[in-house]
Amino acid sequence: MSPRQVKEAFAGLLLVLFVSMISGTIVSTALPRIIGALNGSQSQYTWVVTATLLAATVTTPIWGKLSDLFSKKLLVQISIVIFVIGSLLAGMSQDAGQLIAARAFQGIGVGGLQALVQVAIAAMISPRERGRYNGLLGGVMAVATVGGPLLGGLIVDSWLGWRWCFFIGVPVSIIALVVLQKTLHLATVRRANVKIDFLGAALIAAGVSILLIWVSFVGSSFAWLSWQTAAMVGAGLVILAIAVWVESRAAEPVVPLQIIRRRTTALAILGSLAVGMAMFGGAVFLGQYFQIGRGYSPTEAGLLTIPMMVGVLFSSTISGQLISRTGKIKPYIVAGTIILVVGFAVLSTIDHATSLVYVSAGMLLVGVGVGMSMQNLVLAVQNDVQLRDLGAASSSVAFFRSLGGTIGVSVLGAVLARRVSDNITRELVAAGVPANSGGDSGASNLNLAELAEPMRHIVRAAYGDATGHIFLISAGIAVLGIVAALLFKPIILRNTVDKADTVAAPQTGEGATAVGDDAGSEFETAGASGPRGPRG
Repeated sequence: MSPRQVKEAFAGLLLVLFVSMISGTIVSTALPRIIGALNGSQSQYTWVVTATLLAATVTTPIWGKLSDLFSKKLLVQISIVIFVIGSLLAGMSQDAGQLIAARAFQGIGVGGLQALVQVAIAAMISPRERGRYNGLLGGVMAVATVGGPLLGGLIVDSWLGWRWCFFIGVPVSIIALVVLQKTLHLATVRRANVKIDFLGAALIAAGVSILLIWVSFVGSSFAWLSWQTAAMVGAGLVILAIAVWVESRAAEPVVPLQIIRRRTTALAILGSLAVGMAMFGGAVFLGQYFQIGRGYSPTEAGLLTIPMMVGVLFSSTISGQLISRTGKIKPYIVAGTIILVVGFAVLSTIDHATSLVYVSAGMLLVGVGVGMSMQNLVLAVQNDVQLRDLGAASSSVAFFRSLGGTIGVSVLGAVLARRVSDNITRELVAAGVPANSGGDSGASNLNLAELAEPMRHIVRAAYGDATGHIFLISAGIAVLGIVAALLFKPIILRNTVDKADTVAAPQTGEGATAVGDDAGSEFETAGASGPRGPRG
């Protein structure tokens, strides 16, 4: 692809990334109002977020593997269509159960977009130059994360109603589809005897799902030490063990073990898992903290999250420029993970009366840490693998990052629900009120409008005081990211799209044929620093 084509396609991919990210952030401030309108519970609140993350997580490696075998452009378009259908279904939901199911279907498209955008960009731009482009990716991430909550708050406070939080992404998705149809031109490598490991994918999805369902219900529906826990945890671990065995013997594994065993990839996965657990798990409850714990409107809650997004925007842009200039990436990942832990440590001390200036400082630090670490962990892996393995490697990191986020939301949501319940019960008993007087009257704890003023005050204080505890857990999880970052060997980013030792003889499999508008272009790009290989 020519430089102009690269820039045009990159703009289209940024639009796709924006669409996938805003689908999660636009409901973050609106979700308390949405769940309240649907008479949902705290558990359902968590699952509206978890369903999307879970579906995205289990499908991400499948999308990535397919991108190594089939047309990346077509796969991006298919994932956009799935996302649009899921958005329409979510907007038409009549109860919390339907909304969770629609969000799960939407998550299949989100998983494709998250994996394939990274793969397509990596197929066009060398790792050294990609550091600069990653700054723009971080900027889009910040705009989506800032604009999403603000837009969601404005929509849910306006005459449009909460359903337009889902409908509004449809026209943006269609625009992205048209832009990419006209601008994205990548070589398609088709191999004879292609085999997709559907069994491995199904086992991974089943094992992860069982464990996450267990996390959501343990402690409330049944005890930690119970036969239900033994059955679910045991079944989940056995299924995942079988999945590893299947993957080790599959001709085309969904998660290639030989790639994730590499030092750089393994450490990046550990770092992404920790960062994903901390960032998704902690940040998803900020909107709930501001609205339920502090009493702000959805629009005001969106405005209050701006410091975190400002941190993401500036840190990702500046670190991306410095990485492209120096070719070094480890110092920025280390610094980012440390700052992330410090930010969560600050937020771990908040309650329902904490100064907003103090809360903003903690969010700013979290944003800076995320901006310096998340995208750069993916870049480190992409720099370490050959072009033919790019999709599998990129999607593996995205898979574990989404898995970490899903686990984080589930675990921290369960902890928050339990702590809120205990706080409410304690306050009711102290006030001489029966503990079940406000919980089963037809209004959920999240539908504050239907609660009496004394009960409303108790619920607000319970949520506000419980939120700091989940940020403390997030800080502990994020420490694993520091450990992984410190164990990285020094990394110098290469200037070629493919690794130099593979450019001369690109391995596309027996009987492989490169087709498409720009077949062989990635090898020509790499040829700037190495011998030109044969086309196809």
